[in-house]
Amino acid sequence: MANLFKRGGALLGVDIGTSSVKTVQLKHSGRKYELAHMGIAPLPPEAIVDGAIMDGGAVIAALQQIFDEHKMTVRDVAVAVSGHSVIIKPIKMPLMKPQELAESVQWEAEQHIPFAIEDVNLDYEILRSPPGAVEMDVLLVAVKKDIISEYLTVASSAGLNVVVVDVDAFAVANAYEAAYDIGSDEVVALLHVGAAVTTVSILRGGILLFTRDSVIGGNRYNESIQKMLGVSYEQAETLKLGGRVEGYSGADSQPAIDLVNAELAGDIRRSIDFFRSAAPAGTIHRMLVSGGVARLPRFIPYLSEALDLPVEMTNPLRRIKADPKRFDPEYLEHIAPQLSVGVGLALREAGDK
Repeated sequence: MANLFKRGGALLGVDIGTSSVKTVQLKHSGRKYELAHMGIAPLPPEAIVDGAIMDGGAVIAALQQIFDEHKMTVRDVAVAVSGHSVIIKPIKMPLMKPQELAESVQWEAEQHIPFAIEDVNLDYEILRSPPGAVEMDVLLVAVKKDIISEYLTVASSAGLNVVVVDVDAFAVANAYEAAYDIGSDEVVALLHVGAAVTTVSILRGGILLFTRDSVIGGNRYNESIQKMLGVSYEQAETLKLGGRVEGYSGADSQPAIDLVNAELAGDIRRSIDFFRSAAPAGTIHRMLVSGGVARLPRFIPYLSEALDLPVEMTNPLRRIKADPKRFDPEYLEHIAPQLSVGVGLALREAGDK
């Protein structure tokens, strides 16, 4: 998928999310992978806002905490960007040779990108086109240069060398492709629920056809619980995860959680309806959910009923061997839905497309 910078070699996946930094390193032989390192460190509120780094010092400290705790030495990393500074748009272009396409993409991008073309890094992917088609489907990717510069600066300050810049949606898709068998015509919706943003991506045969962001994320649940029960943000987080705080149990927070479930399901449904309107034959066969919210007790069944789709929690580690002497299997099972971006990045090798 997107690879805005390229050099060779295996990489450490670094997922700089709204609420935490997560790192994943894999060892591999052929298509078999083993977990080498996995780390996570929290970020303070507002350190990351809409994918932009607002508190570089906090991100650097989180990265250094992970490296110190795990005594990691790898320095070549892949990072992913997200938010409104990232544009992913499928477009149609006349059939042409690759060299002609490379020359035409920039002009075509100017018609579709809401930023000055000199302010973005561009990449593109040729999608499948039906036999005999006179046009080809191209996935256009544009990322504002200032966002990329922020990530490069922070990584460099933490002693890291960024060799791949990817996009969250592509990293999640990459993790899915490695973890699951994919039918050539199977249409799958990948739902990644981050702390601040939820991304809906739809793939056919492993090829990304559609992606859309929603501003409803895991933090919205905390805010809903706070408002309904009058508790602090930290207490709301505890209740959201089924714990207890003074005067309340996890069950008391369920009505507030259900309100956000309904809000998020409605937004996801609108994304799916938009996809279906553009691709009438695009029946979605199933949905896989990643992100911490996927572990909320009623979230998966609620979505399945609301969307009338088979919905399951994704496990990007399901085909990755992990030494039980180094990694607690129960903890890995618990944390796995939050590792999709990190695993997808760790699977990358600079120089691939």
